[in-house]
Amino acid sequence: MAAAGGPRLLATVVMAMAALVSASASPSSLRGGGGRSAQQFDYKTRYFDQKIDHFGFAEDSTFKQRYLIADKYWNKDGGPILFYTGNEGDIAWFCNNTGFMWDISKELGAMLVFAEHRYYGESLPFGKKTFSNLNYLNYFTSEQALADFAVLIRHLKETIPGAQNSPVIAIGGSYGGMLAAWFRMKYPNIVVGALAASAPIWLFEDLTPCEAFSNIVTNDFLKSGKGCAESIGRSWDAINNLSSKAEDLQFLSSIFHLCSPLQASDVVIFKSWLVNTWVNLAMVDYPYEANFLQPLPAWPIKVVCNFLSDPLLPAKSLLQNIYQAVNVYYNYTGKVACLNISETSTSNLDDQGWYYQTCTEMVMPSCTNGVNDMFEPMTWNLQVFSDNCKKDWGLRPRPHWVTTVYGGKSISSHSNIIFSNGGLDPWSSGGVTKSISDTLVAIFIPEGAHHLDLRSSNKHDPPSVRKARALEVQYFKKWIKAAKTESGEMYNSSNH
Repeated sequence: MAAAGGPRLLATVVMAMAALVSASASPSSLRGGGGRSAQQFDYKTRYFDQKIDHFGFAEDSTFKQRYLIADKYWNKDGGPILFYTGNEGDIAWFCNNTGFMWDISKELGAMLVFAEHRYYGESLPFGKKTFSNLNYLNYFTSEQALADFAVLIRHLKETIPGAQNSPVIAIGGSYGGMLAAWFRMKYPNIVVGALAASAPIWLFEDLTPCEAFSNIVTNDFLKSGKGCAESIGRSWDAINNLSSKAEDLQFLSSIFHLCSPLQASDVVIFKSWLVNTWVNLAMVDYPYEANFLQPLPAWPIKVVCNFLSDPLLPAKSLLQNIYQAVNVYYNYTGKVACLNISETSTSNLDDQGWYYQTCTEMVMPSCTNGVNDMFEPMTWNLQVFSDNCKKDWGLRPRPHWVTTVYGGKSISSHSNIIFSNGGLDPWSSGGVTKSISDTLVAIFIPEGAHHLDLRSSNKHDPPSVRKARALEVQYFKKWIKAAKTESGEMYNSSNH
């Protein structure tokens, strides 16, 4: 989900918000992970010959799917496998940013596997030509990705001694969390349970009010400083009033230290960049210094809001403060010479691939009204969104497909899924925040931003996330025990 990505999945929602502003606005992206630096984790990189098409028979070729594996603490006599369902980017980045799995591997005696999502990172079905035409992109769906995961797990169980009876638990965050939940729903024979962290599986069609996402972003800023959200809300008119003349555009370019001077045609993109920045800050409002999307201080929104306490300032003074706030996000280290409005986060996320997905299956409506939120009013217009996709990709989205294939809110027949969400995370607007049954469990983390529970343990973690992680491990142990009991009973019955 992202916010991740922006113009990565900052959030599909933000992509949608940007698309509402203009056909040229960049999409954002859903993100997963969170935690330590790459050097701290020891894993092996492997490749599996994966079928390009699992559901047809005419295309019989394969591609190299990358996956990462760590078995230092694995109990080689049927110990569990924690399987990360890769999302929209390089799997090594997600692996190195999902510290929770590493933290609990010893306690559970678990093998860790991080599987890369097809069409991302190195797992390109048609190599460098993968994005060159629509025929090559025809196999770029969540269903194909889930089938990849299922086939890969069967391969691991068949080829790794001691893994044949290993219970597998799917884990993912954001879009990866959606995949983890859907994986358990579609392949209960492959995974015994799933942790879907910050997974907005209900952010489709009309399952969630389209303004819910932007309302949470706004509330984060409202709670973090007096006048903060109001200053951002007033900044849009200030920008609009200072964008019609060449000298005004020069002023904006100068005070925001932009790498390239703004042209009149760039103003919509500039405002979209600011929207994505505010959304990203809401996603990564962590209680300690972190370097997930950008290097940031603890509780970054509070730091940002220190510059935005006076919304009644004249336009130019207000925008100078907006720059100071934005600079916290882009230049906390003080090493950035200028700001690039085409970038809002790490390059490990893939703009191109996620944009394609939002133009096919991942259509998440978003809107703002400028009254209950701090953004310019934008209605959700599926036709405009669809027209943009047609212009950019030569195809139109199927907005009803995800709810058709994965069930929408009619999921009570499924079992063994944990849905964790944070109260600060705008993606929680489309998440499952109340338990549906004893085995479809919601865990809510009031002080949590985007999948805080998947990040490595930190001394500054709020009690709510510590409690959430402990409860998640408790459910994992329950699922593992039940799976081993069932496996033992099946073994005994087959020998009588």
